[in-house]
Amino acid sequence: MLPLNNELPLSMYEAKKTLNTLGMEYEKIHACPNDCILYRNELKDATSCPTCGTSRWKLDGTGTKKRKGLPAKVMWYFPPIPRFRRLFQSPKIAKDLIWHAQEREFDEPRNLRLAISADGVECYDVHRQEVFTLRVVLLWTINDFPAYGNLSGCVVKGYFACPICGEDTFSHRLKHGKKNSYTGHRIFLPCNHPFRKQKKAFNGKQEFSSPPQPLSGEEILRKIDVISNSWGKNKNSRGKLNVNTTNCWKKKSIFFDLEYWKYLHVCHSLDVMHIEKNVCESIIGTLLNIPGKTKDGLNSRLDLLEMGLRCELGPRFESNRTYLPPACYTLSKVEKRVFCQTLSQLKVPEGYCSNMRNLVSMEDLKLYGLKSHDYHTLTQQLLPMSLRSLLPKHVRHAICRLSFFFNALCSKVVDVSALDKLQNDLVVTLCLLENYFPHSFFDIMLHLTVHLVREVRLCGPVYLRWMYPFERFMKVLKGYVRNRNRPEGCIVEWYIVEEAIEFCTEYLSNVDAIGILISANIDQKVGAPIPGGQVVTIDSNLWLHAHHYVLENTTIVQPYIE
Repeated sequence: MLPLNNELPLSMYEAKKTLNTLGMEYEKIHACPNDCILYRNELKDATSCPTCGTSRWKLDGTGTKKRKGLPAKVMWYFPPIPRFRRLFQSPKIAKDLIWHAQEREFDEPRNLRLAISADGVECYDVHRQEVFTLRVVLLWTINDFPAYGNLSGCVVKGYFACPICGEDTFSHRLKHGKKNSYTGHRIFLPCNHPFRKQKKAFNGKQEFSSPPQPLSGEEILRKIDVISNSWGKNKNSRGKLNVNTTNCWKKKSIFFDLEYWKYLHVCHSLDVMHIEKNVCESIIGTLLNIPGKTKDGLNSRLDLLEMGLRCELGPRFESNRTYLPPACYTLSKVEKRVFCQTLSQLKVPEGYCSNMRNLVSMEDLKLYGLKSHDYHTLTQQLLPMSLRSLLPKHVRHAICRLSFFFNALCSKVVDVSALDKLQNDLVVTLCLLENYFPHSFFDIMLHLTVHLVREVRLCGPVYLRWMYPFERFMKVLKGYVRNRNRPEGCIVEWYIVEEAIEFCTEYLSNVDAIGILISANIDQKVGAPIPGGQVVTIDSNLWLHAHHYVLENTTIVQPYIE
């Protein structure tokens, strides 16, 4: 089948040796089943964990006899340094890595700012034909909120759940709802704002406090230096606190071992994708009164009565039934049907979002199976449109303001001069929502929105720092699994193969990279219409209006209009 004198490897072993020389290897490191230690360096010959005493090896079916040679837990490690070197082995990639240094001065434009830190690695740049010392630095981490707490060491629930507000987090415990509510956003308003003096519309008190100031990295380090970490899953594995320490921190993050970490303004970035998804889910669940998703209910109304707020919404107990008076955000059954029907009849371009018809149940008047990107499109475009004829004007206005905030926040081009106004508008929006929705509606996700503008100011556009690329890549990795008993091994082996093929395609012409989707309309001069669309002929007057509309909303024409 193959020509004579071909150089293809004759076995899997030889093929893997070839990949290793290209820097595409991985290491299997034994680990304690309780995540206490890794069996490497001075512990590479240990047979049991020195922390918890658990055996390094798997036990047989009876749980008594050790099966030496079969580790109880394995960590698959991809060494990053060979992969950094390989980036500069491709002339095209080596040239692309210094695009940001064009017409600007850098000490070393080839230094990488990635999720790792190294003192320096010798690399050969095939584009410039020279050897240089590569340095990489970790700017911030990107995770969902529970992982944010694990990496940073701060608590993400309870009275001090906000990692930016810290000890000054404004929260109170709901007696009947049995959870914390994070209201009090008036402290972020200007000092002379009329909302600060209002009592009845909020918590019955005036608010003249100043907003909390985020702690610097050096201040955080001084607070957590008294914590001694103990790793693992045991009950006593949490960090031991000094009596003078704060309740905001549960352990000292290992990232503080990096010398520069305490000087960063933002060490861990809030993930806008999950925040937006959770906020939209709360709004949809409350409006449609979806069980398990709604923030309104008997306990919410009892909490309002407990605080002496909106007593007209208190539950009424009649014989064996409990009646909840409709609130300003309550949709009638007819309005729910109109809302769901509007979404189910939407026709959107290919790839815009999921088919809403498959996500809307007209029988139950609920939404099912929405993905994070579906909530993204709902929040920013579809929700304001679907609520246009529903709800009282002031409630609809507040929800639309929140949608417009996320739309502006996720813009690829950030106008720095408009960030202050965006922040002020958001705080007013949160205060308006406090006037209309119950206190159980204000979970930590909604509160975190007040800190998103700060991170845009310090870290740049949101689309460079959210979880969408990682979530999509996780789906790709799950597709590699062929043996459900060994998912990690399947993922590693498939990833290595794709990594090798993608690297080799850099040296081949007319070859497409792996994993990049190609649009079905890429070769068509005229796009295909939306399914169910009709071709109509318009008169010259309507065509002229459309032409003017396009010109007035085109960026390149704006200077001439002004």
